[in-house]
Amino acid sequence: MRVLVLGGDGYLGWPTALHLSDRGHDIAVLDNFARRGYDTELGVQSLVPIQDLDARVAAWEEVSGKRLTSYVGDLLDADFVYRVLSEFEPDAIVHFAEQRAAPYSMIDRAHAVYTQHNNVVGTLNLMYAIAETNPDIHLVKLGTMGEYGTPNIDIEEGWLEVEHNGRKDRMLYPKKPGSFYHLSKVHDSHNLEFGCRIWGLRVTDLNQGVVYGQQTDQTVQDARLATRFDYDAVFGTVLNRFVIQAVLGEPLTVYGTGGQTRGLLDIRDTVECIRLAVENPADAGEFRVFNQMTESYSVAQIAEKVAECFPGPVQVEHLENPRVELAEHYYNVKHTGLVGLGLQPHLLSETLIESMFDIVSANKDRVDAAALLPTVRWRGHLKA
Repeated sequence: MRVLVLGGDGYLGWPTALHLSDRGHDIAVLDNFARRGYDTELGVQSLVPIQDLDARVAAWEEVSGKRLTSYVGDLLDADFVYRVLSEFEPDAIVHFAEQRAAPYSMIDRAHAVYTQHNNVVGTLNLMYAIAETNPDIHLVKLGTMGEYGTPNIDIEEGWLEVEHNGRKDRMLYPKKPGSFYHLSKVHDSHNLEFGCRIWGLRVTDLNQGVVYGQQTDQTVQDARLATRFDYDAVFGTVLNRFVIQAVLGEPLTVYGTGGQTRGLLDIRDTVECIRLAVENPADAGEFRVFNQMTESYSVAQIAEKVAECFPGPVQVEHLENPRVELAEHYYNVKHTGLVGLGLQPHLLSETLIESMFDIVSANKDRVDAAALLPTVRWRGHLKA
């Protein structure tokens, strides 16, 4: 199968491209390197050194004998998007090419506007390119569990059977996103469902939980194949950040009480979920939603797990929550679709956390400790 991975230079896009290539698919990666630009803007860097895309592609061919096609360009350039689809002729497209951090979208007006424009308009360009080039292309779109927010009812997989005044209908599950980034993902979902309904597109929307880890079966084959390891308070995910703080002897910074619950999954499960979705496409006209997570923990529980696994003293420090969210909430997520396709999850274990300690220890000289502390506040830019 010919698969185009958008955002193929990123934290998840790059290992996804390798995983699909390793499983025999013909892969192209596309990126505009915006993610590397955010590091420059924020004055941070990946904990683990990463090579440029050309070096990565060359290393994968050397290690595996498999070639990746690469494209450099922006989804906001509609002509470029049409040209790539016409040239590469993909059977499936995996879409990671969006600004992915809630804190980044909440820095100020400019970052909120950038996030929504980049994410929503880029995806609209892609939708039109698929519809007008080959509507049979299966689009696998990476969404987020954050689209749902924390409703006081069970979270279904994308759709909800509703009965109102004696009548029934099947509706998209109502969304209560918690940032302008998450809102952009909701807009994407609504636009893509509309495209399925009116143009007969085939789309799988993967509402992904918080991903942890840095290594996959492919990236460990050569240091040049390593993917990013983000630890800063803007782009770093909570488990990765706690592991780094433990190794550095810094307190684990829990926002508020730590009662906020998150869906999590191992990076190895992320790439496998995408493979399963690609190889089992949605039907024409179907907007299919999978909740891509394997287990859930509160932030406080994650801190406890890291502290228990670390071979030394660990302190936990509770900070004022910079976000606007419920301190404690109900959280019960249905996530059976990918398991039904054959996913065998890696659950969070002491062994996995301990292996992350080793990665951090080998690169701890690259950490900027100040970047671990939150600087973006959801209400911080507004006048009292």
